[in-house]
Amino acid sequence: MKKQVLKKCAASLAACALMVTATPISVLPASAGSNLISNSTFDSGVSDWGTYKESGGVCTLKGEDGKLALKISDVGKLNYSVQVFYDIVPLYKNGVYRLKYDIWSTQDRFVEGMIQQNGGTYQAYTWKGLNLTTAPQTIDYQFTMKEDTDIMAKLVFNCGIQEKYEGALPEHTIYIDNVSLELVDDSQVDYNADRPYAPSININQVGYRTDAKKIAVFRDVTDQSEFKVVNADTKQTVYTGKLENRRENSSANETNYTGDFSTVKEAGKYYISCDGLDNSYTFEIGDNVYSKLIDDSVRMLYLQRCGVQVNDTEFGHAACHTSMATVYGTNQQIDVSGGWHDAGDYGRYVVPAAKAVADLLYAYQAAPDLYSDNINIPESGNGVPDVLDEARFELEWMMKMQASDGGVYHKVSCENFPGYVMPTEEKAPLIVTPVSSTATADFCASMALAAEFYEKYDKTFADKCMAAAEKSWSWLEANPNFLFKNPSDIVTGEYGDKTDKDERYWAAVQMYRATGDQKYLSTASRAYTGLDWSTVGDYGNIAILTMKDADKNSDVYKNAYSAVMDQADSMLKKIDNSSYGSAITKYNWGSNMTIANAGVILGLADKLTGQDKYLNGANAELGYLLGVNPVSICFVSGYGTVSPENPHHRPSMAVGHAMKGMLAGGVNENLEDSAAKAYCQDLPAAKRYVDNSESYSTNEITIYWNSPLTYLLSLTDSSAKTEPEVTTTTTSTTTTTTTTTTTSATTSQQYEMVTPGDTNCDGTVELADAILIMQALANPNKYGIDGDNEVHLTAQGRINGDVTGNANGLTADDALTIQKFLLKLINKLPE
Repeated sequence: MKKQVLKKCAASLAACALMVTATPISVLPASAGSNLISNSTFDSGVSDWGTYKESGGVCTLKGEDGKLALKISDVGKLNYSVQVFYDIVPLYKNGVYRLKYDIWSTQDRFVEGMIQQNGGTYQAYTWKGLNLTTAPQTIDYQFTMKEDTDIMAKLVFNCGIQEKYEGALPEHTIYIDNVSLELVDDSQVDYNADRPYAPSININQVGYRTDAKKIAVFRDVTDQSEFKVVNADTKQTVYTGKLENRRENSSANETNYTGDFSTVKEAGKYYISCDGLDNSYTFEIGDNVYSKLIDDSVRMLYLQRCGVQVNDTEFGHAACHTSMATVYGTNQQIDVSGGWHDAGDYGRYVVPAAKAVADLLYAYQAAPDLYSDNINIPESGNGVPDVLDEARFELEWMMKMQASDGGVYHKVSCENFPGYVMPTEEKAPLIVTPVSSTATADFCASMALAAEFYEKYDKTFADKCMAAAEKSWSWLEANPNFLFKNPSDIVTGEYGDKTDKDERYWAAVQMYRATGDQKYLSTASRAYTGLDWSTVGDYGNIAILTMKDADKNSDVYKNAYSAVMDQADSMLKKIDNSSYGSAITKYNWGSNMTIANAGVILGLADKLTGQDKYLNGANAELGYLLGVNPVSICFVSGYGTVSPENPHHRPSMAVGHAMKGMLAGGVNENLEDSAAKAYCQDLPAAKRYVDNSESYSTNEITIYWNSPLTYLLSLTDSSAKTEPEVTTTTTSTTTTTTTTTTTSATTSQQYEMVTPGDTNCDGTVELADAILIMQALANPNKYGIDGDNEVHLTAQGRINGDVTGNANGLTADDALTIQKFLLKLINKLPE
């Protein structure tokens, strides 16, 4: 039977009419009369309760004789300078609730007790002013939820200064006990009012290039066996295909089928129909279906500009963050204006900036014809592709972050995150944190890369980039040890790291590419992997593999080739085993970046080998991002039928709707913010995403999540190529050959440990890693390097798994050690 007619009609409306799909309700309502507070009597401590402090507030929280004890040393400067709270209280519109608790204080005082919105305007749904004394008093009353349903509300006690009542107070303790919140009458509650529409047929909502592989994913199938592709204008069926590849998808708790309609190549708008199911969203086929998306993925960076006036009818603003910044721990002040706001907040960080710049420059190298000089930024029309103009804006800021000795300051931000305001409203002092080796190496690499790309357009700037790179290289040579420490009193993004070896590898290979000087390769004897901000080894691999006239017989080229192809083959196996074509099996913070990065590796493998299977894999990752996913959403704001409308992005929150062209972080199975815990705790791992502005762990945006999307759009285009067209000063000192290299089991010594214990190279250490070691030892033909099983040891996995350093290589002791780590019998790996 088809779904409700109203929902079917809604599927054809614009995304603004489908906002209900962007706010899924997954938490099952508690039965009337049950206590919604899980830890209400504190007999076993204060789990599930927490504190918030700011503006001078000082407090500690603990359990004391079966009571919650909030010790307040300083009430601070605001009524909420000290808060104690219980997170995630589901309130349903028209529900009648009974709130009850005991409360008293060692000091007579006034506090506020409320249940409030957990973010946004922090409006109170119920509020009580409480005059506390040393005698316990019981607060017991009923209230009706008048506002729209909010299943992530927060029970809060404001215990900061109350100037209207008593002002500053001496040290004292507030006690709370026997807390209960009951839904006593739900007769007027509609629990299904905000249930999301989940289409049974999932497609790439932006569209498909003419010659691309085109796959739709079906769920809710009963006895159907075929599907039809229908022209949306003429309503004529243009193709009939078979439902194939039935698969039980445990990560999404679905049974899936796929439908291949790659033979449909005529440009136009289409939808897919299948008897008994709602039609799919309408999509487009054509050679240029991504043209606007490419432009907006770059223009989003312009709208993130800092320190200058930004011109836009909605997101424009005057110059922000123009004051001098203080170098942490000193009285020195420097100008670090410019650059891009990194994410949903307004900090600026060198490490992710370097990744974003590299993605943009290599995206341009791969398919320069995709990038115009008219995407509506101030530099448009100057004869330089706008993508290079935008990258240059970031590079010029990065130069300001270089200290006189060549080291590079790690980041600049205020001490704390700002409120949900436009950037001009963040006026707290700017602080530049100390130099780090990761920032310096990333800076060195990106400046060497930039020198190559800007030679054609501005030789003076290119020379300046190269000089900056050489200065940072000298610093790296003089400072061989890893140096990074985030100041404890700064709470903005850390971007810390465990090692700088992969950053130094990237810098070495990029310097070699820029100069042709073999001396840099002496520190690049092993290939590293990764396209994240913390693992950047693959940028070094890309540098050599896309280098003009590279020596393909050199060790550095062979190592890089093996590293990339090893990853690509492993990713293909995961894609083949995934209903939705996902190259990852674990969904962590920023999973959409990981998906896009995987697409980049697969796209590069396609250019290196010319094998369509890799291009198909890259297109699968692009399809996932644009709608072929269990959440049924195009993760790029403003594109597709349903896309994020409530990102964790301060300008969007201040304006009231999403800025166009931003890639959301995506599914995160780990429930790392209040919104995710409220909306997603009962969802399977692959569906744990919520379009809620408070869900920073699933719905934030960043410059370095957008940039690999741009790179992926280049690599999947038919014009994409491997070798650069840009002018370069590189002079190779070795003989160029056309030898094709292949991955083999003997390449394992070319790698270094990336994630200790991660033998299956999925980014997570778990029991499966220990099991894989034992399988590989017992049956190497099936599970060893180049084994024929879907999951098998790779060269990188063998290195990651050797956590004991045994002279015999990988042994059963390594599997045992990983299990000891998982059981917390040891604190770290390697042992």
